[in-house]
Formats: sequence, structure tokens, C-alpha cells
Amino acid sequence: MRLAKSFTIDPEVSNFVDTTRGQKSASERVNELLRRAILEEQHERLEIEAAAFFANVPKAEREEARAFRKASIRAITRDE
Repeated sequence: MRLAKSFTIDPEVSNFVDTTRGQKSASERVNELLRRAILEEQHERLEIEAAAFFANVPKAEREEARAFRKASIRAITRDE
């Protein structure tokens, strides 16, 4: 369901929408751009969350992960 809302848009944003909308309506193009912006912000938040999570990983665990990765690479290249 779509809701009718009223927002003020900067003239440069309006010009961008007008020049990039193609066969779509301006509303469809604005919604498409907003969805992309929402996804971008969600990805940024996830990156920050992941960085915070991995910042708390003890160094010993990182060394073990590095050793496992090296061993995996050797095993894969040996099988080729």
C-alpha cells in the first residue's frame, strides 16, 4: 500500500530525478533512490557493527583464524 506524503525536495535533487527517471514517474524514481539509500545506510551500520564485534576478538583467535585460512589455501591449491 502506498501512502501519499508531502516532502520538500532540493531543486538539484528534483533535476536529478527528472533527468534519470526514464519512462518511470518521478515518484517511482524517488522511491527507487530512497530504497537504495536505505540499503546503503543498512550496509554501513552492519559494517560498523561487524568492526565493533571483531575489534573485541582476542588476538589468539585471530592468529588461529589466520592459520586455518593459510592451511585451507594450501589444501585447495594442492588439490588443483
